[in-house]
Amino acid sequence: MALMEEEVVRRRGWLTQQQFLDLLSAANLIPGPNSTELAIHIGYERRGWAGLLVAGTCFIVPAMLIVMAFAGAYVRFGTLPALTGVLYGVKPVIVAVVMQALWSLGQSALKTWPLRLVAAAALILSLLGANELLLLFAAGLTTGLLRWPTLAHKTVPPALFKLVGAVAALALLPLLVGLGAGAAPTGAATPLGLLPLGLAFVKIGSVLYGSGYVLLAFLDADLVQRFHWLTQGQLLDAVVVGQVTPGPVFTTATFVGYVLQGWRGALVATAGIFLPAFVFVALSIQLVAQLRQSPLAGAFLDGLNAASWALMAAVSLTLARTALLDLPTVALALGSALLLLRYKVNSAWLVLGGAALGYGLHQTGVL
Repeated sequence: MALMEEEVVRRRGWLTQQQFLDLLSAANLIPGPNSTELAIHIGYERRGWAGLLVAGTCFIVPAMLIVMAFAGAYVRFGTLPALTGVLYGVKPVIVAVVMQALWSLGQSALKTWPLRLVAAAALILSLLGANELLLLFAAGLTTGLLRWPTLAHKTVPPALFKLVGAVAALALLPLLVGLGAGAAPTGAATPLGLLPLGLAFVKIGSVLYGSGYVLLAFLDADLVQRFHWLTQGQLLDAVVVGQVTPGPVFTTATFVGYVLQGWRGALVATAGIFLPAFVFVALSIQLVAQLRQSPLAGAFLDGLNAASWALMAAVSLTLARTALLDLPTVALALGSALLLLRYKVNSAWLVLGGAALGYGLHQTGVL
């Protein structure tokens, strides 16, 4: 998301900071991979329905192909290629990129002291483990209540009722389809085929909120405990590849599909887990536009933006703890920040440079 903000807001000027924040909040409110949904939203803003399809597909396909290559090596050799060095060099660069995006987005999302206080409270609660969906709604409700006394016409717009009802239904959907993570019954193995594989990932993509670690819990509940298609070891390897390769973490599904059913399984699993994102974005596009037209709903959306900023900040702090391990990684993060802020170097080159540097240090035995 930080890379997208740099590219489409500051470098290309396709969106304003406010438009980007509104789309970020919309992506946070629906199930599925937030970064993919944000890319789909941006595509629609630029070129309508064709842009929606092109942006989403182009965001997913490169990552899918990279993961398929790793999965092919895994199936053939039984182990993962060495990724320690690459991660060592990339993570500090990403810390710098995210911090830059937070500073830039904060100027739009946190324009007033009430919004700054809402963001601070959301950041603290997020770090303490509060549910992200509850945080978003609590922030929106707070800013809406603060705005209420100043309204000339004290009415709640229909778009706000639609938003609350739709998200509540989506949040309850896991219980309705029996996909509560960790609650899967054990039993005989379910027959494996392309159709059951695709449907399993469509269900997960339709109900999953949260990070890649939440994805791990859902995959374990269904693919390991319920269907007995994977072992715990295979699942952990799949999540590792999804985490360390470029693109959305949901490409974990690509790895799983390849391990189970070869390249056809990889394509089916990838299509299954990402298809709901396209559907949910398409259904929510007009709702976001309607929210901005109402003063009360606009205040609610401002609160969502502040909480979305806080969620992004919480992730960046967690990443910083795992990335800044020693003097070289701290120096790499500071150097990347200098190149980003002072010399406006494209962050993609910095990420590639960090990966090459980390890999080189690993291969020479320095790490």
